[in-house]
Amino acid sequence: MTKKMFLTFGVLLIVFSMFTGISSAASATLTIGNQADIGGYLADSEGKTLYYFTKDAPGISECKGMCTVNWPTFYTESIVVSPGLEAGDFGTMIRGDGSKQTTFRGWPLYYFVKDQVPGDMKGNKVNNVWFYIPIN
Repeated sequence: MTKKMFLTFGVLLIVFSMFTGISSAASATLTIGNQADIGGYLADSEGKTLYYFTKDAPGISECKGMCTVNWPTFYTESIVVSPGLEAGDFGTMIRGDGSKQTTFRGWPLYYFVKDQVPGDMKGNKVNNVWFYIPIN
C-alpha cells in the first residue's frame, strides 16, 4: 500500500467513525454536564451531550439507516462513571444490524451530528422526539 493510499484510508476511517458513532476507545468516562438553565445532563468524557429517542424502547433502537447519520450511536466497550452516576445504569445492547450500542437504564444513547463543542444541545427537542438526558 502506498503512503498516499494509506493516508486516504486513514482519513476515510476517521470520517466513517465520526458519522457512525464508532469509537476506537476501549473505555469512556460518562459524566454529568451542567448548564445553569437546565441543570445536570448526561455527557461523554469530552463533554458532548448524549441523547435518547422517544421512539426507541429499552433495549430496542428504532433509529436505523439514514437516522444514524444525524444521530450517531454511542458505544464504548468499557464504561467508567464519574461521581453522581451509577455504573449499573449503563449497559450494552445489540442493534438490529448486529452492532453494539451503549444504553442508559436500557435506553440506547446517541450523539447529534450538529453538536460541535462540549455543552452543545442542538439536538434537544428535535421533532419533539429527541432529548438530552437530565441527571439530577
